[in-house]
Amino acid sequence: MPHVPSPTRYHNPALYRRCGRSGLQLPLLSLGLWHNFGGDDDFANSRALILRSFDLGLTHFDLANNYGPPPGSAEITFGKILRADLAAHRDELIISTKAGYLMWDGPYGEWGSRKSLLASLDQSLARMGLPYVDIFYSHRPDPDTPLEETMGALAHAVRSGKALYAGVSNYSAEQTTRAAQLLRDLGTPCVIHQPKYHMFERTPEHGLFDVLTREGIGGIAFCPLAQGLLTNRYLAGIPADSRAAHDPRFLKPEHITDPKVAKIRRLDALAKTRGQSLAQMSLAWVLRQPAITSALIGASKVSQIEENVGALKNLKFATEELASIEAILAG
Repeated sequence: MPHVPSPTRYHNPALYRRCGRSGLQLPLLSLGLWHNFGGDDDFANSRALILRSFDLGLTHFDLANNYGPPPGSAEITFGKILRADLAAHRDELIISTKAGYLMWDGPYGEWGSRKSLLASLDQSLARMGLPYVDIFYSHRPDPDTPLEETMGALAHAVRSGKALYAGVSNYSAEQTTRAAQLLRDLGTPCVIHQPKYHMFERTPEHGLFDVLTREGIGGIAFCPLAQGLLTNRYLAGIPADSRAAHDPRFLKPEHITDPKVAKIRRLDALAKTRGQSLAQMSLAWVLRQPAITSALIGASKVSQIEENVGALKNLKFATEELASIEAILAG
C-alpha cells in the first residue's frame, strides 16, 4: 500500500529558502543518498528514511550516478520508492543527480565531457524511471575538458527538458565565476553550487561564498556534520558500528585524533548550553551562512533525521556563541 504522507508536512513555511536569485525553493535540510541507499543496504530502512524525510517537509533528495554500492543502485532504490509510494507527489519533490566521478569503464565513464555528462544523465533517468530531474550537476571540474563544453552539456540537458536546473559541485571560486558566466550566456543560469562545508572545512568562506552571493547562486553544503565527527558518535572513541570502524574509505580512524576529539567535546558542551545536540548546533552553524540555502544530511536511522530536523528550532547564534566556536576550533 502506498505511503500516505503527513498532512502537516508543510505547516512550517520557514522550513524553505529561495535558492539564490532563482524561483526555486529548497528545504533548509535536504536528504543525501550517498550512503545507506545502495543495493547492499536494507531496502526497508532506505524506504523508511525517505518517507520520514518527506513527512517532515524535506522535499529535496540528492543523488549522483555512482551512489551505492554498487554504483547506480541508490538511484534504482530511490526510483522503486518513488514509484511505489511518492509517484502522486512527484511535483512536490526536488530530485537531483550528478555526473563526473567514475561510473563506468573507458574514457567516457567520468569527468566532464559532453559525451560523459549526457550519457550519464540518460542512465540516471532510466534507473530512476523519470523523464527529468529537477537539478543536474557537474559533480567536479574536469581539468582536461574545456569548461565551455561541460557547461554546454548542462545547458543542453536543461533545454532538452531532461533537467529543470543546472548546478555545479566542488568547483573553486574562480571556476564557479566562469561557469556562471557561460551558463548565463547560454540562457540556462547556474542555480546551485554544492561545496563541502562544515566547522572543520572552511574553504568556501575564502572567496566561494562571495561568488555565490554576487552571481545569485544558492549554496547547498555537503558533509555538514563532517561525516559524523560533528555528532556525539565519536565523543568516547570510535564505536564498533561507526563508519570509521567498518568503512574507512571516507572517514579514516587516523582523522579522529585526540586534539580533534577534545574540540568536539568542547563543542558538544557548548551545544548543550543552547539546548541542542552537537549535530543540531553544527547544522545551525552551517545554515547561519547567508550564501547557504540548504544543508545535505545523511542518515542511517530515522531517529537521526528527526534529531537533525530539531536543529531548525534554534538557528540563531549570539555573538558570544560564535566567538566561542571560533575559539574552540582554533584550539
